[in-house]
Amino acid sequence: MNVKIQTVHFTADEKLVDYVTKKVDKLNTFHERITKVDVFLKLDNVVHTIKDKIAEIRVHVPRHDFFVKSSSKSFEESFDCALESMVNQMKRQKEKQAA
Repeated sequence: MNVKIQTVHFTADEKLVDYVTKKVDKLNTFHERITKVDVFLKLDNVVHTIKDKIAEIRVHVPRHDFFVKSSSKSFEESFDCALESMVNQMKRQKEKQAA
């Protein structure tokens, strides 16, 4: 599984990168054929919104791509919410294939 973490409008510290990497590794338990994971962490500079930290996750598996996006006050919170949505998407897709 190839994991690529990109940051937009800021530089991520080591702690955040480690946090994201550890969590992304757990995706293998929900889908065994993941080829690539792209994580985008963006700082949205809209002045009047409090939810300005955006996490996007794109997971590539053969013949299918999963994509989720979440925003909140912290990158960890955004990423956790997006990861939870990603896991739900993967589980639903697996159930569809099994049926």
